[in-house]
Amino acid sequence: MTQFIAEVSSNHQQDLQRCHRFIEQAAAIGCDAVKFQLFRLEQLFAPEILARSAEHRARKDWELPLAYIPELAAHSREQGLQFGCTPFYLEAVEQLEPHADFYKIASYELTWDDLLATCGSTGRPVVLSTGMADLAEVSHAVEVLRGAGCDDLTLLHCVSAYPARVNECNLKVVETLRDQFACKVGWSDHTVNSDVINRAINHWQADLIEFHLDLEGEGAEFSTGHCWLPEQIAPLIQGVTGGGDPDADGDGSKAPVEREQPERAWRADPEDGLRPFKAIRADYG
Repeated sequence: MTQFIAEVSSNHQQDLQRCHRFIEQAAAIGCDAVKFQLFRLEQLFAPEILARSAEHRARKDWELPLAYIPELAAHSREQGLQFGCTPFYLEAVEQLEPHADFYKIASYELTWDDLLATCGSTGRPVVLSTGMADLAEVSHAVEVLRGAGCDDLTLLHCVSAYPARVNECNLKVVETLRDQFACKVGWSDHTVNSDVINRAINHWQADLIEFHLDLEGEGAEFSTGHCWLPEQIAPLIQGVTGGGDPDADGDGSKAPVEREQPERAWRADPEDGLRPFKAIRADYG
């Protein structure tokens, strides 16, 4: 069955209680995991960029405090969720190791062998997004991860455009990745389009769906147009994973229910194939 990861990304506002609400909301809408990001701005962008770009410097406010990690991991498990995190600097891999159930490597870091190898060497499951990459680059990344010891790998097809357009999705890549690398595959969504996710699951058999979640439209990344709100994504998730209403199961005996009984005589008569049965035709009216 397809699993769902709610990506908090930078919508947490450095507010611990808001982070907890993300976890609770992810559990309430039926997710299997929640994921945060651990970066330090000075280890994410080159100093030349930070010196020249106020826009990039402003992302300092998007950093998740390291001190939050143990509490968020514990709360996630209390809510029945796996806790994942994306490390964006090498030391973060070690900092997360006591707490993370899996590592997620972002599309932008697919080209960084040292990070790939460090995550792969932990023995933890690794999820790798492949936005912007060509097949040769993905192949190299997989080789590095597996060479470092990663034996539980999921590749996510991804379009790193915000929001992504339906005609850009190229969901058949999910099949390409599965055939090429013989691993779990999925879709990292930036479309906020239910039809795309349904297609990824029902036609391309995506093992995993990752989506960006915001609580109410006030997160730092919501305005970019690639984040789902809970009320948008919940029906989709529950339709796929909810298990349905057990009241619909019955006892397995094939027999008409009470409210069907009046209609039984209105079926096609066995002799001439016309409705209703001959026995009630003469008295109709």
